[in-house]
Amino acid sequence: MQLYFLSATFAHLITIAMEMPNPVLSFDNTEYAFEYKADKQLKKAKFLFSLMARPWVVKLGIKLTPLALKLGLPVKGLIRKTIFSQFVGGESLEKTSDVAKRLSEYHVKIILDYAVEGKEGEENFEHTCREFIRVIEFASTQKNIPFIAVKVTGFARFAMLEEVHSLMQGEEGTLMKKYLRATEKITGEKKEEWHRFQNRVMRVCEAAEKYGVSVSIDAEETWIQDPVDALTIIMMDTFNKGRAVVYNTTQHYRTDRQQFLKDTYAAALERNFILGAKLVRGAYMEKERKRAAEKGYPSPIMPDKESTDKDYNESVKFCIDHIDRIALMVASHNEFSNLYTTQLLQEKGLPLNHPNVHWSQLYGMSDNITFNLAHSGCSVSKYLPFGPIKDVIPYLMRRAQENTSVKGQTGRELTLIKKELQRRKAVR
Repeated sequence: MQLYFLSATFAHLITIAMEMPNPVLSFDNTEYAFEYKADKQLKKAKFLFSLMARPWVVKLGIKLTPLALKLGLPVKGLIRKTIFSQFVGGESLEKTSDVAKRLSEYHVKIILDYAVEGKEGEENFEHTCREFIRVIEFASTQKNIPFIAVKVTGFARFAMLEEVHSLMQGEEGTLMKKYLRATEKITGEKKEEWHRFQNRVMRVCEAAEKYGVSVSIDAEETWIQDPVDALTIIMMDTFNKGRAVVYNTTQHYRTDRQQFLKDTYAAALERNFILGAKLVRGAYMEKERKRAAEKGYPSPIMPDKESTDKDYNESVKFCIDHIDRIALMVASHNEFSNLYTTQLLQEKGLPLNHPNVHWSQLYGMSDNITFNLAHSGCSVSKYLPFGPIKDVIPYLMRRAQENTSVKGQTGRELTLIKKELQRRKAVR
């Protein structure tokens, strides 16, 4: 999940906050932000973000780390003590309970993510499905794990999703009509394969409904997204009657996502289900633009950051304006977008802990947002991946790369950490 961050100065944010009715939080409060971290942990985070501020170090690490693991070199201990401990909850599901318990003391919830990626084959797809169901069962036993995240490419071949998406492009009508007509054209073994994929998604959603947990379906690349959207809407229509069991993820660096959100809301009204809407900025910008240029079609990505921010914030407003039928998750590291959500709630006289509004940030990043939101009474979580070190390397490499490519984020993290270390020294 690559994220974009506010380019304005934090002083501008404070000005906006001062203009709000009854301002209740400041993302500049480092005492709340890092209260859960001991000095040693904070110093380690400072060291790690200092390294990630050097692009050449990150590029070298991205190139050498997978190779070192493949060759069996003794690097797991170093990885475990540095980037793994910063961004991952543990190597097993059970080990995440320690992190969950610690965060619960500060009223921060968890979104669990089984972060093993890239394993294809029916046996692996079935294993991943069973693992997600096990995660749901585990989450139901923990008081502060209301969500799990699911990446459906763990349930089916990427090429199969791409084929169905392509078939949908040749059809006319609504998204659902395109989906039904496209899947009817699949025959033979591929038809059976597609049914197995749908069945896995259904089994996970059924388990979530049974155990009182919600499932957030991750967004994918544009060239496989349509069948993922269609199947997720089917799941929402099936399970989101009394509560939001299933959430769809919309990437608002795409030019069409605000309209898609509105269309899905219209479908929710027509079909009488609750729209679960997880809003992110996006994760595949460079890949999307490169593919569009190579294949000669218009880029599906917004022309600039300002356009993305505008679309994202307008979409947040749309959700808040229809909060009686939309369960909103603001999954963002953008300080203004998070602050803006609280402003919209206040303007409508709604509580910050509204049952249909939730915030989330990645574990290991933007603690100033997460913990200050929690301190103000908001329902907020950390997105917490887990899995064996060798299997979560792709996730870790993205986190490292992200923190060098996203303008200002690493610098912001370092500034806040240094400020808190200085504050602690001053009060002792």
